[in-house]
Amino acid sequence: QVQLVESGGGLVQAGGSLRLSCAASGFIFSINHMAWYRQAPGKQRELVAGITRDSRTNYLDSVKGRFIISRDNAKATVYLQMNSLRPEDTAVYYCNAEIRSIAGSNDYWGQGTQVTVSS
Repeated sequence: QVQLVESGGGLVQAGGSLRLSCAASGFIFSINHMAWYRQAPGKQRELVAGITRDSRTNYLDSVKGRFIISRDNAKATVYLQMNSLRPEDTAVYYCNAEIRSIAGSNDYWGQGTQVTVSS
């Protein structure tokens, strides 16, 4: 059974930094696209950053220059380094990955980790 387990959320003051991690486990053959999404109260879930297997990246405009997505394919892990955090970054952050396993190729989600930025 494939799982994505996130860690690294918490409470931080505006201007601070946090690093999120998301590790995939299970009988995995390969991991294609990986991404971080977020959902603030009363808002739709939005894509924050994505990264391909060969590390091409894309970012939400509002986080460009502040957030960095990276991955370690050997560890089946994706990271999100968040710098210069703002109160509007407060949300539950979810990792997402397209994983090929014995169950075929499917989209998986982590359980979510809360990030709260105080002003």
